[in-house]
Amino acid sequence: MKNILKKLIPPDNWKIPVIILLGIFFGLGFYVVYISNAVSYLSDNPKTCVNCHVMNPQYATWERSSHGKVATCNDCHVPQDNIIHKYWFKANDGLRHATYFTMRWEPQVIQIKEAGKKAVQENCIRCHSNLVHPISLRAINNNNVHDQTGKYCWECHRETPHGRVNSLSSTPYARVPQTQVEIPKWLDNFIQSK
Repeated sequence: MKNILKKLIPPDNWKIPVIILLGIFFGLGFYVVYISNAVSYLSDNPKTCVNCHVMNPQYATWERSSHGKVATCNDCHVPQDNIIHKYWFKANDGLRHATYFTMRWEPQVIQIKEAGKKAVQENCIRCHSNLVHPISLRAINNNNVHDQTGKYCWECHRETPHGRVNSLSSTPYARVPQTQVEIPKWLDNFIQSK
């Protein structure tokens, strides 16, 4: 193997191919970050959630709900206990979402995962603890509400804040903000010429 490598890349010229390959690798990486608008996911702006069209029904129903004026997507769906946990959760969830969307694995009916259920439950309690019955409040403060009652908040408050979102086609005429996808000029010209 060593002899084959010596024939392919002479010992004194190995730097040039390595630099070119690293340049290509990092260039493609930066382009993917740019084209996917990845930096926007560090913010709490709800419009970030519709970078991916499969979230349009959730965005449209949230925007018109009672939570639309007082809470963002991250206020409900991301842990708020500390900044490290928040961004760790966002990174894990975001990578899973990006993989599902890129590979076209997204289901027709979006289902919240177990970690997301836990985060939403904790955030419901965090924001609405003053509205919870004193007996339930004791259970909430012990952080075992789901274990003690066997229910999540949204089992009774089913249509808060997303209404009845059953599938990607459940809100076909939803008005959501348009995200801008940057298409390189050379690719746009190529597409237009066809």
